This record gives sequence, C-alpha cells and structure tokens, in this order.
Amino acid sequence: MEVSYLYTSLLFLLLSYLFTSIFRRRIPNLPPSVFPTFPIIGHLYLLKPPLYRTLAKISAKHGPILFLRLGSRRVLLISSPSAAEECFTKNDIVFANRPRMLFGKIIGINYTSLAWSPYGDNWRNLRRIASVEILSIHRLNEFHDIRVDEGKLLIRKLISRSSVNLKSVFYELTLNVMMRMISGKRYFGGDIPAVEEEGKRFREILDETFLLAGAANVGDYLPVLGWLGVKGLEKKLIALREKRDVFFQGLIEQLRKSKGGESENNRKTMIEVLLSLQESDPKYYTDEMIRSLILVLLSAGTDTSAGTMEWAMALLLNNPQVLRKAQNEIDKKVGKDRLVDESDIADLPYLRSIINETLRLYPAGPLLVPHESSEDCVIGGYNIPSGTMLLVNQWAIHHDPKLWTEPERFNPERFDGLEGTRDGFKLMPFGSGRRSCPGEGLAVRVLGSTLGLLIQCFDWERMSEKMIDMTEAPGLTMPKAEPLVAKCEPRLEMQNLLSQL
Repeated sequence: MEVSYLYTSLLFLLLSYLFTSIFRRRIPNLPPSVFPTFPIIGHLYLLKPPLYRTLAKISAKHGPILFLRLGSRRVLLISSPSAAEECFTKNDIVFANRPRMLFGKIIGINYTSLAWSPYGDNWRNLRRIASVEILSIHRLNEFHDIRVDEGKLLIRKLISRSSVNLKSVFYELTLNVMMRMISGKRYFGGDIPAVEEEGKRFREILDETFLLAGAANVGDYLPVLGWLGVKGLEKKLIALREKRDVFFQGLIEQLRKSKGGESENNRKTMIEVLLSLQESDPKYYTDEMIRSLILVLLSAGTDTSAGTMEWAMALLLNNPQVLRKAQNEIDKKVGKDRLVDESDIADLPYLRSIINETLRLYPAGPLLVPHESSEDCVIGGYNIPSGTMLLVNQWAIHHDPKLWTEPERFNPERFDGLEGTRDGFKLMPFGSGRRSCPGEGLAVRVLGSTLGLLIQCFDWERMSEKMIDMTEAPGLTMPKAEPLVAKCEPRLEMQNLLSQL
C-alpha cells in the first residue's frame, strides 16, 4: 500500500513538471527567469536565509522583474519602485488577494482574518472596522493620554538606571500601549504581580507567533510533503492557536462581565467596541472573529514598532553627531520646560528623517506580506498569469545604489523636505495599496514620541568604545541579533523637569 502511494505521488510530481513546462511555453512574454529551473523544486534550491538578501542578489544579477518557480508556486519577484507602483496602483485590485499558506489557514482561521482573508466583502468589512472603528484619527486621539502615560513611565524607569536593555523596554512600552487600547490593561510597570505574569504569558504567545510566522514551510511550495505526513509545523501552529484562543477569550469574558461598560475617561477599549458591534450582529462579530482581529492588531503593533525603535537607537549610538543634532532640534522647537509630544512631531523634521532613514535601512517588513494575482495582468510589459504570488523585496529597493547615494550609510539628511514616511515607491515601509498597514498612523505616533522623549531627556553612550553590532537575526520582522544595551544619563538641562515626573 505504501509503495503504491509513493508511486502515485511520484507520478503526480512528474505530471506537474510536464504541465509546468507546457504551461510556460503556452504563455508568451513571461518575465525573465533564472536558469536552471529544476524539476519539482523549481528555484527552491536558490533560497538561503536571510531571504530578502538572497533575493536581492538574484535580482541584482538577473533583473528587477523576475518570474520564479518555488516548487508548485509561480512567483513574481519585484525589486524596483516602478514595477511596485504598477502592482499597487493600476493592478492593485488584481494583487489584493493573499496566497493560501498553512499559517493563514490555521492562525488566520481558515483565511478569514484581516491579514489573510481574500479580497472581498469579508476583507472590506474587517478593513473598515480596523480603519474606522479602531485605528481612525479620532480613535487614536481618544487614546492619546495612554501613550503619554506610557512615555512618562518609560522616562521614570530610566532616570535611576545607568544602563538599559532597550529591546526589553521598547517591547514592554509598545505592548502596554496596545493592550491598554485593546483591553484597558497595563501589563508591565504597574507593580501588580498577577497582571505582569499574565503579560509574560502573552509575550510568549506573541514571540511564538512571530517565530512560527517566519518559519519556512516547505509544504506551502511542495504540497506532496504535507500529504506524505510532514506535519511538525502544523501541530505547533494548532497548539499556538489553542493557547492564543484561551488567552484572548479570557480578556473578552472579563470585559463582557463588566457589561461592556466604558473604561477610563469614558471611552471604550477596542474589545468593548467590538462587543458592542456583536450585540447588533452576533453572527458576524463572533468571539472567534474578535480574537482573530485583536491578534492581528497586536502582532502588527508591538514587535514591529519596538524593533524599529531599537534599530534607531543603535544607529544613533553609532552616530553620536546625529543624536546631538536631534537633541538641538528638540531643544529649539520644544524647549526644556515640557516633554515632547506627538503634536510636536510635525515640527521636528530631523527627527522624522531619522525615523525614515531607520525604516529604509531596517524595514520591519523587508519582504512585504505576499500578494497573489486574481486574474491575468501585465507588469513591466510582461504577462503575469492569474494565481501568481507577488513578492516585493522592499529591502532590495531600499538598498539599491541606483536609487540611493551610498545606500548602506546612515544619512538622515537624505530625507530633508520629505513630510511623511513615504517617498513614492522608493520608500513604503507600511506597504502600499488596498492592503497597506492600517496601523501606520499609530506606529508613526509611537515611534516619533518615544524616540523624541529618549533623545530629549537623556544623554546616550555605547557600553564600550566598540561600535554597536548591527547584525540582523532571522525572523519575520528583521530583529536585531544582539539586544541593544546602552548607557543613559539624564541631561543636566532637563533635570528640573524630570524631577517633577
């Protein structure tokens, strides 16, 4: 029986290869590819971590628009702004789908979550909820005082320390901000052991989510391996989903028992908003849907922002002249009698340039979340068939010497005059088009205000004369390999204000 099954699988693979060969000959004017394309595995043999660097090298050699075969999947690899613009403007709806992958099936609740849902009514409604009910400018302004509180808590933590693990404090700050907005709970710094323990459990869930999201699943590209019983990752994902569901259901029940009452300052938390929507449409706003949406928001709003701030501070420590220039700008525009606020960011162009340059060098999504074409289209004059996975290598675009002068050099001045966090399709750290990140407004507020406070209130130095190691670790959001630890000391000119906190 097993021998027969093996022969059947091999026959299927052979037929798949023959179909692939015929398919390519039948579709004229496909983009350039890479030779050789091996039977069954296609170009999988080329892939080595970190994937964004490997793909950048391939594109530098073979061109910015490439057609690859990753096992059974057709892949369009893009590494130029003009091609990315074609994908996310006139072909935006065509590429608004997501490829069906194991992570999206299990963690994305059978492709129904905001991140993994195909383009259609469900995705449009989830996007509307995220953009209007939860992350709108009005809602973000309602939660402004939470972000101010957490910024002050961070400053008070650091005043008495001579050295600090910035990776840890950034993670705790972003998690506190998100969880207070979502459920009204502060997990770290509240001096309540039970709550901090709950926070640690949730942090483990998030860490595991990012670890498994970044894990390569060969079965996504060679389905026969899944059929032959390669189930290790699937079991881990199912266990993670169960653990996550128990945790978030506990939060939902806590707020439901309070009868959906409004939290501090007469505003509703995100879960309370969703529970109120559940009352009017319980079939759509199920507990499962609420758990899924909250996980997407938390995943997108914690690790990414914390990692970007860690990279930014590492760059400043290696470039103290930039740090001093940023301090001078804040001293001049904000003064020394009050703390920098989110409303000041628009008047601090050099701070914004530091953030943009950090996002260029170390984008939290070096490869944008994959898209998939829903119908045939044309990109760069080439025919792209329906069902093709789109990979946009943002890291390659950000490091292209044809687009940027000395692309590996930290040079915030290159963004003089840029108002926001986008520079056409050369710089799009939050993606572009219909499926761009809905949390961009929140991320910009947290990045700007937190980095502004640290620059304004403290003098920073490396732990030794040795430069900070800027090596990247494996992971979905491009984490720093070595956690950043630095010396900090309250600035003399700020001590009067700091003593009042």
